Amino acid sequence: MNANEYDLVVLGGGTGGYVAAIRASQLGLKVAVIEKDKLGGTCLHRGCIPSKALLRSAEVFHTVTKSLEFGVEVSGISINFLKMQVRKQTIIDQLYKGVQYLMKKGNITVFQGDGRVMGPSIFSPQAGSVSVTRGDGSSEILVPNYLLIATGSKPRMLTGMQIDGEYVLTTEEALDLESLPKSMLVIGAGVIGAEWASLLNDLGVQVELVEFADRILPQEDAEISKEMTRLFKKRKIKIHTGVKLLPETLLKEDGTVSIQADKNGEVISFYSEKMLVSMGRTANVENIGLENTEVKVENNAIQTNEYFQTAENHIYAIGDVIGGLQLAHVAAHEGIIAVEHMAGLSPHPLDYSKVPKVTYSRPEIASIGWTEEEAKKKGYTLKTGVFPFKAIGKALINGEQDGFVKIITDESTHDLLGIHMIGAHVSDLIAEGALAKVLDATPWEIAHTVHAHPSLAEILGEAAQAVDGMQIHS
Repeated sequence: MNANEYDLVVLGGGTGGYVAAIRASQLGLKVAVIEKDKLGGTCLHRGCIPSKALLRSAEVFHTVTKSLEFGVEVSGISINFLKMQVRKQTIIDQLYKGVQYLMKKGNITVFQGDGRVMGPSIFSPQAGSVSVTRGDGSSEILVPNYLLIATGSKPRMLTGMQIDGEYVLTTEEALDLESLPKSMLVIGAGVIGAEWASLLNDLGVQVELVEFADRILPQEDAEISKEMTRLFKKRKIKIHTGVKLLPETLLKEDGTVSIQADKNGEVISFYSEKMLVSMGRTANVENIGLENTEVKVENNAIQTNEYFQTAENHIYAIGDVIGGLQLAHVAAHEGIIAVEHMAGLSPHPLDYSKVPKVTYSRPEIASIGWTEEEAKKKGYTLKTGVFPFKAIGKALINGEQDGFVKIITDESTHDLLGIHMIGAHVSDLIAEGALAKVLDATPWEIAHTVHAHPSLAEILGEAAQAVDGMQIHS
């Protein structure tokens, strides 16, 4: 095999891409990764990690402000936002060094530059070779047996709402703020919008949250959405749902951004120091050479089979670029499955109903499986169990008693259909729900799992007992 020939070339070094590369290396493949920016991609540098680092700082500040409830007297509490940003960057830098080390450990060659997929050429009779152009203008051709496309996604925007980094921001610009604004208009109340609304509110920013759907967090179970709405309003976060923005009315002047919107036929106006647009993400399928291949793109997403093969069976695609659940842990598992399939193994296809989803707001939200509405639409007759955190001793000890756990089951088979949580630390508690789904456990089995006392995990046992009305502590 020549220097520029590889068993696998991965186009995109984000979470899905670098995890796939590591797994391929473990299987003995010669691997190269092409990344135009930094290994780790959006999740590490402009998404998951930095936003959660800031959320943790906000959580600590909130905890300190209520320290007297715990018998701890403090004074002179203030926010040093620049130090929060320094801490965030320190975490990113440490993890980035870790990813670089893993590339060296796996003998994975990393090319920094823009990759573009080529069609059949003198380098290969089939499409899939990749031209890499570096920042200095130099280039070279990589010729793989297999190509894995993992180019991720970018923030979705509305026409007429161009990002300027001063008045109108995406989360990428917001993560680099040097100071906190007095007010922020957050457009989109899905996962990202809810997290940022929570973060900014805890840091003293006046927040208005605007959503086109008829409720915030429209992908979550309706009871979860209702509870978060109550808690956000309690925190003085203003919520507007059923709102259609009128982008052509966007105005930026005198330190203020404003925009008008249609709500039930009435035109209303919003004013804020800055606007954060968090309306989801769209796949990076442009300018990577897909037109040189038979790879099919529909609804701005690459089409694949259950093993993530495209219409060209030596070209695979994973992560945000194929649509679906745009989550880092999903991309990582997709990458492992794709690589194992290339290597001739027999990986199990990914069951997306067994993927946990988390919103890292205060309180956190976590879920797995179907919502109650989804399960009913699928024709199931349901039994549900709901149990509140306020009846759990450890929640009271922690001073975090808001929220509940809801378990949805099939009445006839007792199968778990969905688990939905809102409360402190549910991003950790959902792991038990994920394991229960993988093992096809029933509420009876969860209820008869001994949970330590006092612990937050007790709520899983109680919610499982509540399915049959047998809960102990409420």
